[in-house]
Amino acid sequence: MKLSLISLIFAVSSFSVFAETPVIRTKPVTLLFAGDTTLDSTPGALIKRGIDPFKSFSPLFAAADIRLLNLECVVATTGQAEPKHYTFRAAPQVLQTLKRHADGVTLANNHSGDYGREAFAQMLSLLAKNNIAQAGGGMNLSEAHTPWMAERNGIRIAILSYNEFMPRSYEAGTYTPGVAWSEDEQVVDDIRRARSIYQADIVLPFMHWGWENEPKANLRQRQLAKKMIDAGADAVIGGHPHVTQDLEIYKGKPIIYSVGNFIMKETDNDQQRVGWVLRLNIDKTGVYGFDTHVARINQDGMPSYDKKTPSPCWTNTWPQERMCLAGDALTNESNGMRAVFR
Repeated sequence: MKLSLISLIFAVSSFSVFAETPVIRTKPVTLLFAGDTTLDSTPGALIKRGIDPFKSFSPLFAAADIRLLNLECVVATTGQAEPKHYTFRAAPQVLQTLKRHADGVTLANNHSGDYGREAFAQMLSLLAKNNIAQAGGGMNLSEAHTPWMAERNGIRIAILSYNEFMPRSYEAGTYTPGVAWSEDEQVVDDIRRARSIYQADIVLPFMHWGWENEPKANLRQRQLAKKMIDAGADAVIGGHPHVTQDLEIYKGKPIIYSVGNFIMKETDNDQQRVGWVLRLNIDKTGVYGFDTHVARINQDGMPSYDKKTPSPCWTNTWPQERMCLAGDALTNESNGMRAVFR
């Protein structure tokens, strides 16, 4: 009887201790991604005059924990233009403006090698000197496939970047600088290694893929996106078509096939002058919500924040995406959406 009473007292005391122990929850992380960004030609000239192309979106960028974009040009003073229709090279001075708004860039695209390997190598050095991280580029093949590891609020996020639009000559070699090329087996291995070797909680591949001006993702994009999620990616984000594309929720994980352009002088139709700035909400379990913010791009390639045009949003309590207005859902559940993103 005495033993039973002692056991009961111990059990009650232990329960009291555990009940009073606070549960420590990891604070979520917001990640912001803007699409194709060229900082040469008119945008570069405007930056030189002290005009900031990010100005309209500056508060949105400033509020995010991690900010990145696809840098669709080389930043260098050296090199010779490759024999192709469009080649983009920006002056190193643009990096002062870029680093005020972005923590890093994705480099695996079909323009970062426009002025050859020497210019690409110089860009890697300039980015490092300006404390701008990058994914998808390296001084060799191994570096190009190494994730940018961004840690915020105790959450380790692996950011990978791949190109699959020609020319493939921009791909990094065993001992030569360049970008990460998208090959299914290698991409799957990189995603798995991000978790096993780099101890990532979250893995996000950013893809440069698809056909220009196509509003719907093609079969190749859809198959590869699902393969990446099956391998362990928490979301898949794409660009290159220069227009926004449809999106998909697969196994509870978002696939945004193309966010379109962000800062881009070289546009030739109205659809290319509308892009999305994507905001992901992340915790240690994955991406649990996103919204998009509309960028209207003028003839000079400069974006302005359009808060009056609805664009896609999603939270993991919904089976599929809905439409939002500057981040607020246009549904009866809008209060719940606001809670996700604030």
